[in-house]
Amino acid sequence: MHSHWLLRTIRDWFLLNQSLQPREVTYFVLLGLTDIRSLELVLFVIFFIIYLLILIENVLIIVTVACDPCLHIPMYFFLGNLSLIDICHSSVTTPKMLLDTFLSQKVISFGGCVAQLFFLHICACAEIFLLTIMAYDHCIAICYPLHYMKHVNLKICEFLVGGLWVGATVHSLVQMVLTICLPYCGPNVIDSFFCDVPPVIKLACTDSYFPRVLIVSNSGMISLVCFLALVTSYIIILFSLRRQTSEGRRKAFSTCNAHLLVVVLFLGPCIVLYSCPASSLSSDKLVAVFYTMVTPLFNPVIYTLRNEEVKKSMQKLWLRRKIFFTVG
Repeated sequence: MHSHWLLRTIRDWFLLNQSLQPREVTYFVLLGLTDIRSLELVLFVIFFIIYLLILIENVLIIVTVACDPCLHIPMYFFLGNLSLIDICHSSVTTPKMLLDTFLSQKVISFGGCVAQLFFLHICACAEIFLLTIMAYDHCIAICYPLHYMKHVNLKICEFLVGGLWVGATVHSLVQMVLTICLPYCGPNVIDSFFCDVPPVIKLACTDSYFPRVLIVSNSGMISLVCFLALVTSYIIILFSLRRQTSEGRRKAFSTCNAHLLVVVLFLGPCIVLYSCPASSLSSDKLVAVFYTMVTPLFNPVIYTLRNEEVKKSMQKLWLRRKIFFTVG
């Protein structure tokens, strides 16, 4: 009798102790952009159209650059890669967000959340590196045109693009490891439409000060080095333009203005989202939408679709397609 009572007591104590232990989070709940159903449906239509345009624009650029031998030069090689990154960047978050519009509870598994923030940082870091490499390309083309093919050829470009993807992967792995090494035992609600490092580590049930410092240092070092490289390139270009003809200056300014606008559109939201203290959650969401959807939509228009050579190549590609189907 006594032994039964002792076993029951031990069992009850064990069950109580288990219930008091912090439970491991297996999924996160995303609050999305708004809790107003009618507005959510309107946003679905808008973002669905934006996402389709992103895919159409960027795929068109990639196919045009790949199919026209006249565009097999470093500048267009980089623009084709920029389009590929923009497709990947918007595809990390947008399809999930569009799907969540029809669900009453927007849920993402812990593994899915980690995968999302991992690929998000790969794409973002790859774009920062690529924009920096493009600044170097413009600098050599404008300042040292006679030595351009020696310093920037397709072999070097392929090496640089391979290097940027390796660097972006290492950066993203650091961000991911620092995030998943923290314990998560609740709450599990993220007030956003996708998983990112800052909102996820806020949910850790331990002091996350040291991982936060490492995460900010990692991102800050990359941003600072790339920013200094961009500034240096454009200082060299500005000094070089004094020796150029008026026509040369006009062409240089046209190319550089497009590049600078793309840099501002991309780096501006990144700095606001990751460096500045958030003024409100709604403003954070607007910046996140701009960073993940609006920038990939505008990049092709600003940089490539206004380019005369690209437009001529697209027309040739369209005529070739029409002739092929007519003959067929």
